[in-house]
Amino acid sequence: MTRIEIDKNSGFCPGVVSAIKKAEEELEKSGSLYCLGDIVHNSGEVERLKRKGLITITHEDLRELHHVKVLLRAHGEPPETYRIAAANNIEIIDATCPVVLMLQKRIRRSFEDADKPQIVIYGKLGHAEVNGLVGQTDGEAIVVEDVAGVDKIDFTRPVVLYSQTTKSTEGLRQIEEAITAQHPQQKFECHDTICRQVANRMPRMRNFASAHDLVLFVSGKKSSNGMILYNECRSVNPNTHLIFSPEDISKEWLEGIETIGICGATSTPLWLMTDVKHKVEKLIEQ
Repeated sequence: MTRIEIDKNSGFCPGVVSAIKKAEEELEKSGSLYCLGDIVHNSGEVERLKRKGLITITHEDLRELHHVKVLLRAHGEPPETYRIAAANNIEIIDATCPVVLMLQKRIRRSFEDADKPQIVIYGKLGHAEVNGLVGQTDGEAIVVEDVAGVDKIDFTRPVVLYSQTTKSTEGLRQIEEAITAQHPQQKFECHDTICRQVANRMPRMRNFASAHDLVLFVSGKKSSNGMILYNECRSVNPNTHLIFSPEDISKEWLEGIETIGICGATSTPLWLMTDVKHKVEKLIEQ
């Protein structure tokens, strides 16, 4: 008898839960709501909310809208978004994650410091959260995706390093060491601003993955956090497969397997992981 387990520590983080709750509350009242960008990096959940009346828009669309309500998702937004909304009489429903909001404020304070430091953000270039963080510096911050990006830093100025909240602590440590090694005498501050909801999941997920013969990691294709956690699983269990929907599962993977673990990103809904479990059960019965 094959044992199938869904990781109880996987699924939406509190910031995503709050954003979706705010969207659903407004949709119940009015039946329609605009959302600036995908509310979560999971196409299945985006489609579910679309059926309820959530309309995903771009920043270009925002400039053309007037006198409507717009939800700002958990990733946060740069100051320019709020200025456009105010000018167009748009009512903002702000679902920015409190952890992201605090980070935005810290970056802004550093940017306004009298020392005029070079702000460096360890994160994914173009990611929604990172765009909001860079916006706190009027576009002047440098985004570093890996150690190679350290060469872009202006070391004639003091350097202050922050991290996108969903990056890995190990990656941040490597960036910090690279900066220190290149300019050991430079005034340098490193702030670990990685969300503990994400960081604390990594050791738990490694334990979960190592306890099963097969791991199905469920994620959205756009999820930065998903790729990080997926690689954590694969590091301890090579028999880990990244899937985006139940249809991605191959019956061949299940042959001779006694225990199957199903886990996912902070943007993966529980209903999707449950659907994956039901699909596995059907394939086993065939």
